[in-house]
Amino acid sequence: MSIRYYRSEKPASGKMRKLKELNLKGDNRICADCSAPDPKWASVNIGVFICLKCSDVHRTLGTDISKYVLFETAAPRILIFCVKYCVISDFACFFTSGLVEVQVLPLTLEEWSESDIDSMIEVGGNTYANSIYEAFLPKGYRKPKPDSNNEERSKFIRSKYELQDFLKPSLRIVSSKISFDAYESSRDLDHKHQPCSSKKTEDAREFIGELKVKVIRGIKLAVRDLLTSDPYVILNLGRQKAQTTIKNSNLNPVWNEEFKFTVPQRYGALKLQVYDHDMFSADDIMGEAEVDLQPMITAALAFGDPELLGNMQIGRWFKTNDNALIKDSFINIVDGKVKQEVHLKLQNVERGEIELELEWIPVDE
Repeated sequence: MSIRYYRSEKPASGKMRKLKELNLKGDNRICADCSAPDPKWASVNIGVFICLKCSDVHRTLGTDISKYVLFETAAPRILIFCVKYCVISDFACFFTSGLVEVQVLPLTLEEWSESDIDSMIEVGGNTYANSIYEAFLPKGYRKPKPDSNNEERSKFIRSKYELQDFLKPSLRIVSSKISFDAYESSRDLDHKHQPCSSKKTEDAREFIGELKVKVIRGIKLAVRDLLTSDPYVILNLGRQKAQTTIKNSNLNPVWNEEFKFTVPQRYGALKLQVYDHDMFSADDIMGEAEVDLQPMITAALAFGDPELLGNMQIGRWFKTNDNALIKDSFINIVDGKVKQEVHLKLQNVERGEIELELEWIPVDE
C-alpha cells in the first residue's frame, strides 16, 4: 500500500458552510456506527458521518473491500462499488490499494474538494445510508456504543459494510447514492428515446414519483375543548396540501383517508399538523410531526420495480431522539407495492399519536 500526501483545491466557502450545516442536522450529529456525539469524520461515497474511533476501523476496510466491483444480476440490479473515505485530519493523504482509495481530508481546514462536498450533500447523511446498510439489523442486535472496545466496534463495522450482514444477500447495495445516480441515468436514457412532443413525458421529468399517504388514526389526542376535541389533520409536502375530515368530540379518531402527492426531484419532509376545529375562534394546534421520506424513496429507487419482487423488507427508518417516531418504521414490498407504516408521537403538545401508511408509486405508473 502506497501513501502520498496531497492538498486539494479549496471549495467555495458557501459549499463548505452547507457541509457543516449538514453535519449538524438530525442523525448526522451522532456517529452512524456507534452513536457517539459530534462526529468529525465522514465517508464520502457512503455519505455517513462517523467518530474518530470508528474511522480507525473504516480505514482498515480498504484492502478487504477492493474485491468488490460493479456487476449486475437479473432482478433486481446489484451494485457494488469501491469506497472512498474522507476523514478530518490536519493533512490530506491518499492510501491506494487495488481498486480502493482511502482519502483523508481536513474538514476544519476546508480541504475538501467540491465534488466530495456535493457527494455528501446529495446523500444527506446517516439516516439515508443506515436505511440501506442496517435495513435487516436483527431485532435486539447490540450495536457498539461510544465506549465500546475496538473489537466490538470492528466486528460491527465489518459486518455492516464489508460482509453486508444486514442487507438481503441477493440485494447488496454499498452506495445508495450511486444507486440513485444509476437510477437517474437510466431514466435520462429512457427519456431520450421518447417523443419530445409528449407533454406528459416532459412533466414527468420534474418528478421522481408519487406518494400516497393514508391517515389511519389518532391515539390519545390532546384535549382542547372542555373535555374533548374535534381533530383534523393537515398534510404538507412542499406547496401541496391536504386535509382530513373533522372528527367531532373524539380523542381517538379513525380516519382511514388517503391522499396523493407528487414528489419532485428535490423533496423535503412530509409535514403533519393536528388541529382542533372551533366554530367561533381560531382552530387550536394539537401537535405536529415530520416524516423523513428519504429512507423510503432511497430503498424504492434502489430496488427497482417492486412488481418483479416477492414480499420482503427493503429498508428502515430508525427511531432516534431527533425524530417523532415511536418505533422503527419498516419499508416493505407488499403484493408488488412499496409500503411503510409510520407511528408518530406528536411534537410540541402534551400527548397524542398518529398512525400513517405510506405507499410509493413510481413516476411511470
